[in-house]
Amino acid sequence: MENEPLIDEALKSELAALYQAPDRHYHGLAHIEAMLALATEYRHLLDDPEVVEAAIWFHDAIYDSRAKDNEAKSAELAEKRLAGRVNPHRLARIAAMINATATHQLPPFRDENALNDAALLLDMDLAILGAGPAIFNAYEKAVRLEYGWLEEPMWRAGRAAVLKSFLARPRIFNTQIFRDRFEARARKNLSRSLEGLQGQP
Repeated sequence: MENEPLIDEALKSELAALYQAPDRHYHGLAHIEAMLALATEYRHLLDDPEVVEAAIWFHDAIYDSRAKDNEAKSAELAEKRLAGRVNPHRLARIAAMINATATHQLPPFRDENALNDAALLLDMDLAILGAGPAIFNAYEKAVRLEYGWLEEPMWRAGRAAVLKSFLARPRIFNTQIFRDRFEARARKNLSRSLEGLQGQP
């Protein structure tokens, strides 16, 4: 059981189809592939790379911009699809990491290695915030398209609140390696975005 890859080709195809839905402008396959590339790059820092890879594949599997329980539903899907492929302890780690992407607060793991993996996963999910200006702008436009149903004043108020909450954190990224690479640029991007949202339409 444990020798089988957690995410085999059939499951990848099934999940890829979800990520290729037409209403996914940012939370699509390119986002998953970007996170998987970071997981490969930092694989040497991961305690259980397969668990992290599974959490990446499933973390936005269910995505509806009007819903508040996407992460919980994505975690449930992971539990359902991975049952029997992985021991309950590892499955619980996967589900907890997926749920943590809702608030980007670390899950209450007592195991130091599990905590480190979760910290890296959350940082990979937010790496886009520290991208170069052109990539960050494209990300912003894509997220706006996903909330196309929301009128502009509501969008501006809601998005500004999200950006402010990230800027208010003492640290956006949990790990030193991601802070060194992305923190300064993320703060610059978020501040610039916030100014735009609070300016005149």
